[in-house]
Amino acid sequence: MKYDVILAGVGGQGVLSVSAIIASSAMKEGLQVKQSEVHGMSQRGGAVYTNLRLSDQPIYSDLIPRGTASMILSMEPLESLRYLDYLKPDGYLITSANPEKNIPDYPDLHTLLDQIRLLPHTVIIDAHQWAIKAGSGRATNMVLAGAASHFLPLKLTTMENLIKEMFARKGEKVVDINLKAFHFGREAG
Repeated sequence: MKYDVILAGVGGQGVLSVSAIIASSAMKEGLQVKQSEVHGMSQRGGAVYTNLRLSDQPIYSDLIPRGTASMILSMEPLESLRYLDYLKPDGYLITSANPEKNIPDYPDLHTLLDQIRLLPHTVIIDAHQWAIKAGSGRATNMVLAGAASHFLPLKLTTMENLIKEMFARKGEKVVDINLKAFHFGREAG
């Protein structure tokens, strides 16, 4: 089994947190994991992405070759399109419908979403709305992690436990919000 994921977004959207939950869950389940992050501009609202590779066999590179990613998991629609050439033909693109307009000439949202819908396997979620319903707009990334969990080669309970571990130091309320957001994402996905 080999499962490669490109996680993408803009600085501050929690790309690295979702990547850590998926990677740690995979390791707890005995899978091999390689990860590569680019987040130099993350504090300025710049592009952030992660190559995340999961396998039951040794992995020799942390970079995903073009045309082989099983999934693109994006925190916002424009960033999802940036990495399309990495997605394999039967791969899934999961993205939030909510843009992070961090550039002055951000494309028309309806055009972007129409372009994404042309792909054979897409899930577009109003992740911000579900995060607000869970208790915090900052939990958008957990909504998307929940939607992606249907397609990842990981057990639901392993991911739930990692969310609890990751947010435990922030208190029970934050843990509950993130778990709710994760489950709303599963429902929406």
